[in-house]
Amino acid sequence: MNKIEVRNIYKIFGPHPDRWLQAARDGLSKEALLDRSGHTLGLRDISLSIKEGDIHVIMGLSGSGKSTLIRHFNRLIEPSAGQILVDGVDVVGLKPKELEQFRQQKMSMVFQRFGLLPHRTVLDNAAYGLAVQGVGRAQRNERAKHWLDQVGLSGFEAQYPHQLSGGMQQRVGLARALATDAEILLMDEAFSALDPLIRHEMQDQLLALQARLNKTIVFITHDLDEALRLGNRIAILKDGELIQEGTPEDILLSPANDYIESFLQDVNRGKVLNASHAVNERPLNLTMRTKPAHALERLQARGYDYAAVLDGKRLAGVLMRDDAQRAVRDGARDIARYLSDMASVPASAGLDEVLARLLRTPAPLAVTGEQGEFIGVLSRSKVVELVTPAGTPSNDADDAGTQAGKPGLVADDTCAA
Repeated sequence: MNKIEVRNIYKIFGPHPDRWLQAARDGLSKEALLDRSGHTLGLRDISLSIKEGDIHVIMGLSGSGKSTLIRHFNRLIEPSAGQILVDGVDVVGLKPKELEQFRQQKMSMVFQRFGLLPHRTVLDNAAYGLAVQGVGRAQRNERAKHWLDQVGLSGFEAQYPHQLSGGMQQRVGLARALATDAEILLMDEAFSALDPLIRHEMQDQLLALQARLNKTIVFITHDLDEALRLGNRIAILKDGELIQEGTPEDILLSPANDYIESFLQDVNRGKVLNASHAVNERPLNLTMRTKPAHALERLQARGYDYAAVLDGKRLAGVLMRDDAQRAVRDGARDIARYLSDMASVPASAGLDEVLARLLRTPAPLAVTGEQGEFIGVLSRSKVVELVTPAGTPSNDADDAGTQAGKPGLVADDTCAA
């Protein structure tokens, strides 16, 4: 379900944006618009769908329009044209009183430079949004203390912002945003001012909080590593235009143009992508009730050497084709006694970790979810594809060797379930 719909947003900065809107729609470049009119093109025809419960990252370099766009969501900036729909309501059409209520109840914002009030304590800063809503002091302090505890600042309630480190100040800003219980968090370069180690810790904390809270988060950054680590989906802007939008895997494997590829040059794909991205797309899964003859028939039809066998949602083991043939010869009624154990990795395991395991053994490897449920069998060739930068030539000799039956990493997609 889409929580936010951005439809054909244009933003032109200058005294007479309406006069130049059609020129922007007709494709007049940012440079030409500025030269002819003195107006600046902020955004051109931006459309996005943001799902409920997702972290949707909007990224780009300075001047790309990313911060301009996020400020349209709560109308800190008015669009020159277009719509912003939240739960089907067009924010652009809200009257002043409606907009005030919308900002107080629907969205909270975390700023790059923390935005804390220096003369107020940490507790009062965390409770500020609730005070604006008119919540009584006792109740708002209780809720603020809860969220300060959630972000690791219990005991600092009486301190003032200048007494805290940058990372701690940003935690106060995050607690303030969470305390209002808004459904949507807007995070504008929220971690960019932090040192790398603190930034990584804040990313960890945001992901941990999101796993519990399931908020809809719009996160602005200029850092692709941060975008790939946090985002369920990523939108990349350049000069006010949307260049590419998709999942981290979409961005990494199918860059739209040279501009996107330039972002990807130094990305460690093995740390960004995980085992869930490398599940075989042509699965053959059997169950404990599958008859030996039927299992063998399906394996032979696919040309597979093995298949995962499920007991409900969980993995029972792996059935090798040789063992399926033996079960048929034995006249067995089921395949239970012919299964072998199958090693597994969690879906969240990074591909660098997965790759290390695959290099140690040619055995099949299952991928499992948080509750141990079976997700699929790892595709070795998919792992290679995912960790190899776009445009890197394949080693045909190595591929030929694996197809000939030598141990290797790319041997499974003609034989694996």
